[in-house]
Amino acid sequence: MPDLLPRAPRGFHGRAAELAALSRAAAGEAPVCLVTGPAGVGKTALVVRWAHRGRAGFPDGRLYADLRGFGGTGEPTVIEVLREFLAALGVDRRRIPESANRAAALFRSLVADRRLLVVLDNARDSAQVASLLPGGPRCVTVVTSRNRLRGLIATDAARPVPVDVLGPEDGTALLAGVLGEERVRAEPEAARRTAELCGGLPLALRVAAARLADRPDRTLSAMNAELSDATRRLNLLDVEDTGVRAALRLTTRQLPTHVSHHFAHLGRHPGAHFDTYAVAALAGTDPATAEAALERLDTAHLVTETAPGRWVLHDLVRLYARGMDAGPDALPRVLDHYVATALAAAAVAEPGNEACFAMPADFHAPAAVREFATRADAVAWYAAERDDLALAAAASRAAGLHGRTWRIVMAQWPLIVWRVLDGWAPLLETAVEAARADADPRGEARARSVLGWVLLAEGHATAALTRMEGAPALAARAGDPSGEATALVALSLAQAALGDPAGAAEGCARAAGLARGARDRTTERLALQHLAQHRLQAGEYRAALDTATEALAFDGVAGTAAVSRVLLLTTMGEALLGLGDEDGGIRRLDLAAREAESSGYEDGAVRALRALLKVSADEGFRARHDAASRGLMARH
Repeated sequence: MPDLLPRAPRGFHGRAAELAALSRAAAGEAPVCLVTGPAGVGKTALVVRWAHRGRAGFPDGRLYADLRGFGGTGEPTVIEVLREFLAALGVDRRRIPESANRAAALFRSLVADRRLLVVLDNARDSAQVASLLPGGPRCVTVVTSRNRLRGLIATDAARPVPVDVLGPEDGTALLAGVLGEERVRAEPEAARRTAELCGGLPLALRVAAARLADRPDRTLSAMNAELSDATRRLNLLDVEDTGVRAALRLTTRQLPTHVSHHFAHLGRHPGAHFDTYAVAALAGTDPATAEAALERLDTAHLVTETAPGRWVLHDLVRLYARGMDAGPDALPRVLDHYVATALAAAAVAEPGNEACFAMPADFHAPAAVREFATRADAVAWYAAERDDLALAAAASRAAGLHGRTWRIVMAQWPLIVWRVLDGWAPLLETAVEAARADADPRGEARARSVLGWVLLAEGHATAALTRMEGAPALAARAGDPSGEATALVALSLAQAALGDPAGAAEGCARAAGLARGARDRTTERLALQHLAQHRLQAGEYRAALDTATEALAFDGVAGTAAVSRVLLLTTMGEALLGLGDEDGGIRRLDLAAREAESSGYEDGAVRALRALLKVSADEGFRARHDAASRGLMARH
């Protein structure tokens, strides 16, 4: 059952009427519930609380998306939201349509008969949510917004659930939840007065309570005296953004110096989520110190932990933090953190491959880089951070930090390889432009090659060829023979796809020579592997067999992966079949399939066994092919 909801909010108080109203609005056929209210009033907390309490009512899952309509980090596109929804519903990411309209249609068809909850949080306007509505008669949609979204009421019969400020009793209960019952019971009238002065706005109440939480000697009455100045109170507690900003200023004044230092730097974070390593990089400290600061900020309700070790800032809090003085190096430091961490993940996920770039001269080495114990850990980090890495690249580009922009994109190459159909082309176009602006021909060559490979996988062979044609010359200009060889191999794939296996083979032969001259055995084997495949495609079976045999002799060289060996054995088997040696071809293909099966490489097993089934009716091969195909489908 898909469940994308954030965890249930802590310290939730009151809202009985609103919870009941939301339940009533959610009744009936295909309801769209519209939860509206001022900033900081607790719309998200209300909806998440209601959704967790009513979990049993949605046996087919709960989907959630923060549309960030009022944030400063950029709104997700419709296709980005739909991609996460469809993936949660079990759709292979490589099979998700690139078109927002087609993805929306697929989403509606998948949920048409499901009892599902869809929460669309922080919507800017009606248009932002129109393509995300499920439409199924048993689906419930809840939209939250600071705006009234009358257009959604008119077009989709959305049922309004207005959320107002807390009454005195609930406001006092919220204070007690933060400060403790004893402290509020000691000054009941003062507590009630604090709730009144805060205007019942939950964010303001929590900020006010946080000012006292670590100062047991300070009374509610003393704080009320500070808030009683009408001029200050309007600035502090008005429901408009400026009022919340003023209240946050009072809170941060009470923070210890090192905590305030970290908070000020959080406003420079380019993404939506951050961990202790990112915060340490922003603030120029270490992860342990950053974690302690985050815990203190969480106590003051200035950050929210959405998952273990992953934190966010509320929209308004982020804007406030952004106005604080963090110095000019915070953004470059966190960008360098992302580059260093992505390279560490790549080293574990794809061991034996060298980094595809050198660090910039002004690189800020993080105090600590996250360690990845397993390939699964590295893959999980890439997947979790993908959106934030894209936002980091955008922030880097906007700041004119071109060298960091293309490095952040290219450091994600393992995820690009694993999920080639995940819509990487626009980001890679940015990398190409940034490398050109950075006057780094080596970086531009690599970015062009990867972009072309993605376009080729997407079925755009001509566009891929256009992007990759200049890459070998760029690498040569940079004095990078390994990069030139890699670019030639990538270019050969487009040439082969466009019906020129001879030209593709010529490029790979040249690539193998360049890599051999550079003593780069890993790239030489890669070139020979593809050369063998191109010769097989051209019907040059003897040459294909000899080339694959030569490449297999590289086994044991650092970076030679099981995947490469399986592909070479498969090419050898198919070449032997082409030469009329059926027994030899079957033996090689069977070996390729067995090695693929033992290493969990279902793609390779399917390919080898499919070739076997063309010449053999062996039921064992059929059973293994079907098993590998099922494993492949389950993985996706």
